[in-house]
Amino acid sequence: MRLSEVGVRIDYFHGASDEYLRTLGVERALLPSRDEWVSQYEREFALPVVERSSYVLAWELDGELVGFSTADPFTFGDEAFMHVHIRLPDRRRSGLGVEFVRRSADAYFETLALRRLLCQPNAFNVAPNRALQAAGFRYVRTEVCRPHPINFEQPITRWVLERPRR
Repeated sequence: MRLSEVGVRIDYFHGASDEYLRTLGVERALLPSRDEWVSQYEREFALPVVERSSYVLAWELDGELVGFSTADPFTFGDEAFMHVHIRLPDRRRSGLGVEFVRRSADAYFETLALRRLLCQPNAFNVAPNRALQAAGFRYVRTEVCRPHPINFEQPITRWVLERPRR
């Protein structure tokens, strides 16, 4: 994702209904303001990838940015926590999620030199859990936690995809 596109991610969360945010496990009050979020991205994008705390991918289809994925947080050369979102409601439940998860995983393993990729969706949000399983992630456990600073405490399912060292 280019810096000029981060507004799409920010608007995805800020423009979402409270009901949809609950499905994601996101607490509106914990979202950074738009200006704060843009400033965070400007600082991140100014750093080399190995020094960043997040890495963002944009998914385009037919010239339209239909979704995005973030590796946030990550430890370069070790592991990352992946988040996946299809931003356009009419593109959800179409099978794109599995393909985007696979392609994102490949990009993260390559770009961030990872050995392990994790994802922790809300346990009650069926779509990402199914997509992760279909994309080859292995179920690890279900637990109650606050998986990210914008999330409220919730039951999550932890999934992992591991790549052997070359």
